[in-house]
Amino acid sequence: MSQNSLYNSYFHSAKVKQIAESLENPLAKIQLKGLLGSSLSFVFQAVFKKSEKPFLLILNEKEEAAYYLNDLEQMIGANDVLFYPSSYRRPYQIEETDNANVLLRSEVLNRINSRKKPAVIVTYPEALFEKVVTRKELDKNTLKVAVGDNVSIDFINEVLFEYEFKRVDFITEPGEFSVRGGILDVFSFSNDNPYRIEFFGNEVDSIRTFDVATQLSVEKQTKITIIPNLENKFIKENRESFLDYISDKTVLCIENTEFLTSQLDKLFGKAIETFDKLSKDVKHASPEHLFLNQEGFLRKALDFSIVELSNKPLFKTTKTFEFHIQPQPSFNKQFDLLLNNLSDNHFNGYTNYLYCANEGQANRFHDIFESLDEENHENIRKQYHTIVSSLYQGFIDEENQIACYTDHQIFERYHKFSIKNGYSKKQTLTLKELNSLSVGDYVTHIDHGIGKFGGLQKIQVEGKTQEAIKLVYADNDIVYVSIHSLHKISKYNGKDGTPPKIYKLGSNAWKVLKQKTKARVKHIAFNLIQLYAKRRLEKGFQFAPDSYLQKELESSFIYEDTPDQITATQDVKADMEKDRPMDRLVCGDVGFGKTEVAIRAAFKAVDNSKQVAVLVPTTILAYQHYRTFSERLKDMPVKVGYLNRFRTAKQKAQTLEELASGKLDIIIGTHQLVNKNVQFKDLGLLIVDEEQKFGVNVKDKLKTIAANVDTLTLTATPIPRTLQFSLMAARDLSVITTPPPNRYPIESQVVGFNEELIRDAISYEIQRNGQVFFINNRIENIKEIAGMIQRLVPDARVGIGHGQMEGTKLEELMLGFMNGDFDVLVATTIIESGLDVPNANTIFINNANNFGLSDLHQMRGRVGRSNKKAFCYFICPPYSAMTEDARKRIQALEQFSELGSGFNIAMKDLEIRGAGDLLGGEQSGFINEIGFETYQKIMNEAIEELKENEFKELYESDTDIDTKEYVKDLQIDTDFELLFPDEYINNISERLNLYNELGNIKNEEELIAYENKLIDRFGPLPKEAKALLNSIRIKWIATQVGIEKIVMKQGKLIGYFVSDQQSEYYNSKQFRHMLQFVQQHGNICKMKEKETKNGLRLLLTFENVKSISRALEYMELMKK
Repeated sequence: MSQNSLYNSYFHSAKVKQIAESLENPLAKIQLKGLLGSSLSFVFQAVFKKSEKPFLLILNEKEEAAYYLNDLEQMIGANDVLFYPSSYRRPYQIEETDNANVLLRSEVLNRINSRKKPAVIVTYPEALFEKVVTRKELDKNTLKVAVGDNVSIDFINEVLFEYEFKRVDFITEPGEFSVRGGILDVFSFSNDNPYRIEFFGNEVDSIRTFDVATQLSVEKQTKITIIPNLENKFIKENRESFLDYISDKTVLCIENTEFLTSQLDKLFGKAIETFDKLSKDVKHASPEHLFLNQEGFLRKALDFSIVELSNKPLFKTTKTFEFHIQPQPSFNKQFDLLLNNLSDNHFNGYTNYLYCANEGQANRFHDIFESLDEENHENIRKQYHTIVSSLYQGFIDEENQIACYTDHQIFERYHKFSIKNGYSKKQTLTLKELNSLSVGDYVTHIDHGIGKFGGLQKIQVEGKTQEAIKLVYADNDIVYVSIHSLHKISKYNGKDGTPPKIYKLGSNAWKVLKQKTKARVKHIAFNLIQLYAKRRLEKGFQFAPDSYLQKELESSFIYEDTPDQITATQDVKADMEKDRPMDRLVCGDVGFGKTEVAIRAAFKAVDNSKQVAVLVPTTILAYQHYRTFSERLKDMPVKVGYLNRFRTAKQKAQTLEELASGKLDIIIGTHQLVNKNVQFKDLGLLIVDEEQKFGVNVKDKLKTIAANVDTLTLTATPIPRTLQFSLMAARDLSVITTPPPNRYPIESQVVGFNEELIRDAISYEIQRNGQVFFINNRIENIKEIAGMIQRLVPDARVGIGHGQMEGTKLEELMLGFMNGDFDVLVATTIIESGLDVPNANTIFINNANNFGLSDLHQMRGRVGRSNKKAFCYFICPPYSAMTEDARKRIQALEQFSELGSGFNIAMKDLEIRGAGDLLGGEQSGFINEIGFETYQKIMNEAIEELKENEFKELYESDTDIDTKEYVKDLQIDTDFELLFPDEYINNISERLNLYNELGNIKNEEELIAYENKLIDRFGPLPKEAKALLNSIRIKWIATQVGIEKIVMKQGKLIGYFVSDQQSEYYNSKQFRHMLQFVQQHGNICKMKEKETKNGLRLLLTFENVKSISRALEYMELMKK
């Protein structure tokens, strides 16, 4: 039984037929009673398919609208279901327009205007409240372009300027266009992706859409329409209500007419209020002109067929259809109840459908039912059907005898809706901008030290043009770096943007610093690897594979596992099932689900009758973890206890006694856990949370407890990607980078100190039974702030917390807040460390301009931990009064409310700290002196050397003499023209980015993709660019055969072999192959030794190499 049979049973039902028939009558007014949950979607899709009319579905609010939108997209197909949102948050706040929504609105108008086949439009009161441009205006402002049209680029250019489009180098958002040679890119307001139009002379040769992030084409188009921003409220064009705009055949379906009309009036009232406050000097359109009120809506609505879904219809209805539908029962995660319910339904002749978000969930149901009733699980399988698809809410339809249940309601998880947002791509661009260089930036060159970047320069080599990067050192010395050695330079990233020391060329200082750093790093890495090697030899406890209890625990997790969480869990379990002790580090951002991984591991240990100790840095965290663990394991045969300095002596003694006798399975505590008087009966797993916060002596004591106990360490300080790989040599590492899928982005706003706003936000949060954090980092005036909040919101219960309070008081306060004893917590940044109050979903940060990015990120991470929408207000002085840096920080935060996205910026700062923490605090000094990227390069080199020399036995598999790479860094020196000419790519920073990207390409596939990308974006490759790509292929072959440097000048190609004469290379297969090659091809090449300033070198020379393609032919011969 598939989904289709479910759709069909509605499509063929008598009631749907009657509804469709009554809608044949123009101006029909009917009422549907009793439609609950997703039964509405099923009935709707059937009526829509039957009646072939356009439908406008008006729901009470945006969230609900989005859920039904997703249902209908699944059932009818995304092309015929459109979402019509409101374009901004408040009337007359023009700057708050949300461009993604404007795009969706224009798309709907465009679709109605283009008279394609009818569609379902899903919307809500705020969206209908805004009037839209009339059809006539839309036609007047639409530019149509089709393949084969005779039209010049200049003409389109003119028109776009009239439409107020901006001309830019590369398009990132609607309302921009760019011209490069015969290619015009334009981002219209009516399509998710921008268009790329290619001209041949004055004829349109091809049109395709492309992706903003990669700038690559997506699909071909034959004709397109370009629409300006229609929501620009300043323009005095004629507007009409959305109901005037849509076709008169449309059927209006209204969830609750009374709510809709009162909502329209409420919004209209606000608009009038705002309008009266506006300055009278500027002419603004009146509210009547821009917005729709209740009376306007009701008058216009009478001209349509209307279906009302509420119990009290507003219009005179001619017919009422009653449905007998029950909501999905609640099973409280008790699967035996669910099973009985399914059997009863089946017995009573109902068909059961379980809607699962993915295959894994469907299998989970089979497993759980099988473990509940093993004898007749064959029969049970026949009693229900699983459908892999998402559904908003389950229901039981008594007439059609159908029961539809959704997995997210059974497991009590949060169900996420998705609205397409062409905007999320924009955020990836900023990272690229961050790492791109602009003139005057500090750059580290691995051989010369830190200098300033002077841009790309054309230089003449033997009369041929080449492109190089100019670096300026002390005393204005200049170095030109060839575009083939780009990997040697990196942007200098130190801490806090203090300018670094610029080096003198040819001085020894840089060399000395580099060696010093390498020696230090080597020392640290040596100790790390040694410890790791020792642990690898020890024997530990081998845990058994998962039991069914473990599966049950994992399926009761209320969120969906992210892919990273799944791999982390698998890694941890695999380690536990091996016979050597585990030592794994799990890192992940605030709130990305590390605790869940720990809980699963802890349960696995207890399941194998071992005890678990969880070590946490602060007293509050101990209590919090105790609550989390107890809550997650409440249905399991596990006993959890905790120790911290606030337990009475009696409680402590009892806990310790239970621990020693083995009655207690999991103990959570601060560093008291490492005291001598703590005795375990049989400790099997140690979990350390936020290890970087513990002192050295605690860590040493830990080592004595955990000599051969499995250890799992959790940390929120991110470990830089580039270091992850080298650290793998010394530590087992799992990284969780994906945020949980069911989190809302936190709505972040930057505001001035405004009492009215503070009052509204706090009252709103208290109305929905939430709690509020107010961060004020000055203890002097913290009481005044609390007094002000009490004055603004008299019925709020306010608490004050800061670091100078006594421990016990602070503890009680925090616990009180966690238990919901008061509504607003006014505190200093003491809350930043891991406090978890899922019920708190609004946070104010006073004087946010004084905090660093990562602190702000941590604090903002305190809210938005449940499935409610969270708000974060950064209270700042006006932009003009802030420092440049603070302004940048706050703007970055505002743009990046998405989880895990923009925080890549804060990550830079955190990674630098993280690297310091990992390798010992004194490291950060070195990092500042040489820049972060260079530090990583040196670190990687040091670890490589250790692997090859001191720890050769440990890493035998990595160092086979025939497969090893002997050339790490190849130089090319040439007089051929290898570059992207100006007329091909005229934007300098883009050229530099492309050179950089080219330098990182590792294989032929990537190179071909890169070439196609260039052709797509800039047109056919000129010969210099082709030669440049071939030079990369030459580099690869040279590296494989053991050539370190290539010189192509004056028609000769000279290759220099590995310079170290003691190298194992000269005993390897590669070198033997080269000798044979020279013997066989004596006519085209010669091998000889030559004295150079760096000692004796072995060279290979080819004569008569007049072009790069010729050079490539010779190299390919060598490879064979």
